[in-house]
Amino acid sequence: MAIELKIPEVGESIVEVEIGDWLKKEGEQVAKDEPVVSLESEKATVELPSPDSGRISQILKLKGETAKVGETIGYLEKDGKESAPDSKEPEVRTRKPEERSQKEEEKPGARISQAEATQSSEAQPERKKDSKPPERRVMPAAERALAERGLRVEEIEPTGPGGRLLKEDVLRKSESPERQHANRTEPPSIASERPSKEPGREEEIVPMSRLRRTVAERLVEAQRNAALLTTFNEVDMTNVMALRKQYGEEFQRKYNVKLGFMSFFVKACIDALKQFPGVNAEVRETNIIYHNYFDIGVAIGGGKGLVVPVLRNAERLSFAEIEVAIGDFARRAKENKLKVDELQGGTFTISNGGIYGSLLSTPIVNPPQSGVLGMHAIQDRPVAREGNVVIRPMMYLALTYDHRIVDGREAVTFLKRIKEVIESPARMLMEV
Repeated sequence: MAIELKIPEVGESIVEVEIGDWLKKEGEQVAKDEPVVSLESEKATVELPSPDSGRISQILKLKGETAKVGETIGYLEKDGKESAPDSKEPEVRTRKPEERSQKEEEKPGARISQAEATQSSEAQPERKKDSKPPERRVMPAAERALAERGLRVEEIEPTGPGGRLLKEDVLRKSESPERQHANRTEPPSIASERPSKEPGREEEIVPMSRLRRTVAERLVEAQRNAALLTTFNEVDMTNVMALRKQYGEEFQRKYNVKLGFMSFFVKACIDALKQFPGVNAEVRETNIIYHNYFDIGVAIGGGKGLVVPVLRNAERLSFAEIEVAIGDFARRAKENKLKVDELQGGTFTISNGGIYGSLLSTPIVNPPQSGVLGMHAIQDRPVAREGNVVIRPMMYLALTYDHRIVDGREAVTFLKRIKEVIESPARMLMEV
């Protein structure tokens, strides 16, 4: 029999996902463990692998629809095996339970699809008035397009699988000559007086992905529920850049990874967090939870938006291990292949806007954390050293913190400690 393609467990507290792109179409062959469809959760985009080799015989959930964990979204016909249920199956499940007798449940051949029932009623003229047209399934994107254009479902002929009404159907109807003529005969309004399609003024409506919506909600939550404040400092990168130049080639030969700036800042943050544990803590109801470990989140721009994978127990990692882990995170973030558990937790976050050219910014904490460090672009600037003006590679640092548990004095001293460690990297080894 056909194999059901079900939504797997994708992470703690996640009960439903949004269907992304189907990587295989109905009728296409698929190998075992080959990705079939992408699933967008609140925290990451994951791919559903095929449980066996075979052919995608039926797709029940289209892109943009939601599905609960454990729900069947399609069927796979194994090689050489019987096919999956035909298109009548999803129609049967829409009928009310009382419309089917126990015998009908036991005998699949006795089931009558909604389309067959409609044909039967059309064959009996005296009962035609009592028959109801089959209900159309309206896709979320189509529903939004209907509301925007003031159309009704009954006006449009669906072309999607199983009678689904697609966004393309709505757009096709709204651009038809008769619809445009109808719009011209309607009473003028402020909205209709505005030209809808002037050259060079086209608009594109793209629904926010579930990940983007979650990021937005969490950022607003942080602004609303925490007392956020940002303090700034600048750091001279001369000594770190000298170390990278001196040992960079040897480091890459030995560990097969470049020696970047992030490993220095991860180490410096851990050093500072040990001295100021409040920045590594969180508020939980009326309690302050102090973490005796250091799970450092690293903000990375992924294919679907900003993600923050976590370096677990970063205090135990070497420079090479940190660089390897961050490189792996960055690569898989672009491919949307980060695991959900890699994005959960974290006690402190580092965000490097400097790689995009940012000179200065105020980062927002990642709830329920209490602090985030913002790194910025390195620029040669004139600074005073021992009474002389010299040119040095300088970077602005920003620390945003939750003022509910971190005082200003602690925050300023925390950031100053990071500056000291970066400007004198030997402190990391000497622990002074």
